[in-house]
Amino acid sequence: MKVAIYSRGFDLDQRQSLNALLLELHKHDVAICIFHDLLQKFELCAPSSKEAYIPFTSAYDLPENIDCLISLGGDGTVLDSVTLVGDSNIPILGINYGRLGFLASISKDELSLMVDALMNRTYVIEKRALIHLDANIPVFGTTPYGLNEFVLHKRDTSPMIKIHTYLNGEFLNSYWADGIIVSTPTGSTGYNMSCNGPILFPDSASFVITPVAPHNLNVRSIVVPITSVISFEIEGRTEELICALDARKEIVPKTIELALKQELFSVSFIRLNENSYLTTLRTKLTWGLDKRN
Repeated sequence: MKVAIYSRGFDLDQRQSLNALLLELHKHDVAICIFHDLLQKFELCAPSSKEAYIPFTSAYDLPENIDCLISLGGDGTVLDSVTLVGDSNIPILGINYGRLGFLASISKDELSLMVDALMNRTYVIEKRALIHLDANIPVFGTTPYGLNEFVLHKRDTSPMIKIHTYLNGEFLNSYWADGIIVSTPTGSTGYNMSCNGPILFPDSASFVITPVAPHNLNVRSIVVPITSVISFEIEGRTEELICALDARKEIVPKTIELALKQELFSVSFIRLNENSYLTTLRTKLTWGLDKRN
């Protein structure tokens, strides 16, 4: 088996935990590829030249035949991992060193259990839909897709904007708001939920359109089929807007033409049998733990 390990901001005080993971992998003679920055930061040395770590810096030099990519961090690190694996169909396994961890749902205390599941293949593969952005100007380079959401938002000091929204070419609504979110089912527990949008199951074939701080209080989220093409026209006194896919953002002119649809490929996640989506929801949102009930 060959695995890749990625992290974007691993703290030095996590050295012991990282060494424990590497030790568990070495026990099973797993070939290990490690993100270059992580390798340099911790000055990692393999036990022998035969087991030398293979460095990688981007998706372009990620070695072939990777069985899975292990993401060390929080959900933001998992979102970065999605752009690394792209359409390669390499499954992602997220170990949570962050705070909430909807995507990185495996605890750092479960390292031994996780490695055993990998070696015995006693895990579940979940496919998650991605959202794709088309625009009339270049945005987001070679990765115009996201796992969680697309966001169009006014800049910090700008007044609200008017977002004319179309569904498959048919007019849906004009949103007077600070911005608008189009979320995937996976992203429905992110920014969408913070703006009172609904939670969707990961296998729901839907997008959620949620306004950010709408001027009209009768405007609410709407769930649309994932086969829809969602497009926008923007009006406002500001000349520039913030356009975001997951944790990545760009400043774009308000004259930009945007259209959203489901990406042609999906991303795979490894889930341990013990960690169902309902269990994750109850744990992360502390449902049923209110002592007043």
